[in-house]
Amino acid sequence: MGAPQLILASASPRRRELIARLGIEPVRTGGADIDETPHKAELPRLYAQRMAREKAEAAADSNAFVLAGDTVVACGRRILPKADDEATARQCLTLLSGRRHRVLSAIALRAPDGTLRERLSETQVRFKRLSPEEREAYLATGEWHGKAGGYAIQGYAEGLIAWIEGSHSGVVGLPLFETRALLKAAGFSLG
Repeated sequence: MGAPQLILASASPRRRELIARLGIEPVRTGGADIDETPHKAELPRLYAQRMAREKAEAAADSNAFVLAGDTVVACGRRILPKADDEATARQCLTLLSGRRHRVLSAIALRAPDGTLRERLSETQVRFKRLSPEEREAYLATGEWHGKAGGYAIQGYAEGLIAWIEGSHSGVVGLPLFETRALLKAAGFSLG
């Protein structure tokens, strides 16, 4: 039997693209079927970590490493939703306009022996103050659909970001520096 393989416990095409930047082609990808409802008064950091952990455990496989992640956009102690409709995206963008917010990207790696390792990337992001026209033009792109906080930094929204401090790939959905370190610590061969 060869070296253990990697399962990416995510249906996100962005996470698959990002993991490929580390030279890794997962043997399988797919979202974990878990309840993603935040607990009452759960802080954004703890929520992101719990989600990554639960996704990794839900996809457990004794023949492969399982990598799972969760990205949370937080404004203060508030967890912003994934925007499934334009009204939600508009609310998120209105809240984030001209303000600093945090993007917490948690990752969990479950080894074939059941050992679980975790890392968290925290990135500060600030949107420029958006005019109503800029906000509506961004909404018209549709790229906000399904995105935490109602925006995708890897698309048109990048031109609306005044500054970022931290991991760009973490905001996209998988912090590559932390992921690489986690894989190396677990003994996963990165070639």
